[in-house]
Amino acid sequence: MVDKAARTAFVCQQCAHAAPRWLGQCPACGAWNALVEEAVRDTRRRSARSAQASAAPRPLVAVAAGETLRRSTGLGELDGVLGGGLVQGSVVLLAGDPGIGKSTLALQACGALARQGLPVLYVAGEESPEQVRLRAERLGMADGIGDVQVLPETAAEAVVEQLERLRPAAVVVDSIQTLHTATLGSAPGSVGQVREAAALLVTCAKATGVACFLIGHVTKEGAIAGPRVLEHLVDTVLYFEGDSGHALRVLRAVKNRFGSTNEVAVFEMGESGLVEVRNPSAAFLAERPAGAPGSAVLATLEGSRPVLVEIQALVSRSGLALPRRTAIGLDAGRVALLLAVLEKRLGMPLHDQDVFLNVAGGVHVAEPAADLAVVAAAASSARGRALDADVAVWGEVGLTGEVRAVGRADVRLREAVRQGFRRCVLPATNARGLDAPDGVTAEGVASLDQLLDVLGLR
Repeated sequence: MVDKAARTAFVCQQCAHAAPRWLGQCPACGAWNALVEEAVRDTRRRSARSAQASAAPRPLVAVAAGETLRRSTGLGELDGVLGGGLVQGSVVLLAGDPGIGKSTLALQACGALARQGLPVLYVAGEESPEQVRLRAERLGMADGIGDVQVLPETAAEAVVEQLERLRPAAVVVDSIQTLHTATLGSAPGSVGQVREAAALLVTCAKATGVACFLIGHVTKEGAIAGPRVLEHLVDTVLYFEGDSGHALRVLRAVKNRFGSTNEVAVFEMGESGLVEVRNPSAAFLAERPAGAPGSAVLATLEGSRPVLVEIQALVSRSGLALPRRTAIGLDAGRVALLLAVLEKRLGMPLHDQDVFLNVAGGVHVAEPAADLAVVAAAASSARGRALDADVAVWGEVGLTGEVRAVGRADVRLREAVRQGFRRCVLPATNARGLDAPDGVTAEGVASLDQLLDVLGLR
């Protein structure tokens, strides 16, 4: 006898749109060959029972808001990004490129929690328990994992059952794309499976008070794999960024219900795992060459944290009909705009020059405050004159060559002074009313002409 309640639908693996039959292109998002047949449950009867058992509404003033329990993860940088620690019952989604260090960071957090005497559960969906133990030993954690339990499981219902039985302080699911639920017939990693498995874990975390880390894969475009609703289900979304060719990693919060999204953490990947970088500015400037043309120091903001980075430029005569413009770590469109302003407003001949720009250390700088440092580095390389070693630059540049104000100038200035810089070139609007310490000069410029005069690049 055929179950009339059971039916199938073709669900888009990109946007979760459901169609009654297979289509080559999703009518919702336009993705090709993304529709996969999945079993669909009849939820009408279950919804009726849920409605009968639902809680009655209460006035908001009658709801008691107690003190939120936060636990330190043992990693100060991670605590800062989370808003001061790990909140009981919260769900954190940690995403990043393959090999960036997501599992390493999660395992180190497990070890740090275990050293505080807190029970931790590590759900290994991609590795065997033996592989997890070998990784822990490589990270030097052999003596601090007594309270870490490993569960090799990919069934979401089994994971929830263990959470309700063990009630650990925290659980790490590595990864959410490997979990599946028996209520759906699609393969693990599909839109429906990721959505349902995540919903089960979120419900369990809120009911039991277990803090949950979900490790998520990313697509080739850099977005988190799975349905967009996954980011709405969780409390915090963290992106682990970095270049595989460099040791420094940046952990950035893009959503946080229990803290600010303006915080970032910096780690350095070494043989023994991730090491917290308390002074990222010094790390980024450690190998800066002295007296080299084409080098400018930028005081940028990573979230709310000021960081000094080196902008490098190389301007050389081109043998091509169309000179090359290459930017690494910077927005290529904005770099082309700035080079056009240099040529039009200052008469700097760049039409027959190849221009290469790079942010040393593998950092990506997206804020407009980098404009002035990009112009200074390009002009320094084109003129063949090095900037003074104690000069830091920041500011936005307009199409008419004017220099516009940027935010948090006082914070940038303090970081530059802390790193030993004695001259800061910044927008004139920011310089007015800025209290510079003794021995430090804050020179305001209103145009690119003034910038070249102040830096001696005429």
